[in-house]
Amino acid sequence: MKSWQEIVTQSTFRFIDHTNLEYFHHVKNTAVISFAIDDALATSVSLEKSPPVVRLWLHPKTIVLGIPDAKLPYIEEGVKLLARHGYHVVVRNSGGLAVALDSGVLNLSLILPGVKHLSIHDCYEAMVHFVKHMLQDITTEIKAYEIVESYCPGDYDLSINGKKFAGISQRRVRDGAAIQIYLDVEGDSFERASLIRDFYQISLKGEETKFTYPHVNPEVMGSLSKLTGRKLTISDIKSRVVAALQELGDIVETPFSEEELDVFEKRYEQMVKRNEKISEKQKEA
Repeated sequence: MKSWQEIVTQSTFRFIDHTNLEYFHHVKNTAVISFAIDDALATSVSLEKSPPVVRLWLHPKTIVLGIPDAKLPYIEEGVKLLARHGYHVVVRNSGGLAVALDSGVLNLSLILPGVKHLSIHDCYEAMVHFVKHMLQDITTEIKAYEIVESYCPGDYDLSINGKKFAGISQRRVRDGAAIQIYLDVEGDSFERASLIRDFYQISLKGEETKFTYPHVNPEVMGSLSKLTGRKLTISDIKSRVVAALQELGDIVETPFSEEELDVFEKRYEQMVKRNEKISEKQKEA
């Protein structure tokens, strides 16, 4: 595994805190907005109009589906189930499968330039390095490997003693990459995983599909608070992100440029279009 310095050669980071849910008032505030923002920032970073970005974001009671999830044979029934539990459903434009977000789950986007010279694995490893660095005084037991019965399983699942607390996805735009991680910080991980399990059961109804969807076991997932035995909050982890960035380099906080806002508007429209069918299914619930 390469070191952080081998992957991330820059020492200045643009920090953006979007956990207050009030950043762009003129569009509907759902997770759709966050994926459009990351696309705009990846474009800006790619064109060297912004330094690498670390962005924090948070959305209440949201299930983010992967592209394959939208092709489940009984997806309408699955979306209605989630809606009945008070969850908003969106389909993202990056890799992976269904994940659950709420006020106890912090999302972190690391947006890097020059990725034509970095492998997909390099970018994932950069995020693994960052999280391990951020939590090094709490635990040295974080491992990166696939937790098979988790939701959204992948080679870079982060776990402690075999229980997953984070999953990473990646989206590349031009010569920039948005590496996105959800961190289960606090709250009821078992309930979240049980809901995703039920979603797949009702959306599949036992049918065989070309794509293999996960058989979710809530027992293999947990929050950082539970797995470390420390009562951690979103605020605690936000502070740790800032401290880690300060140790790795300098932080700048700059507002969105007009060019970034223009790209955001286009990407947002694309995300809204991508989500039209899912949005209609939620209205029917």
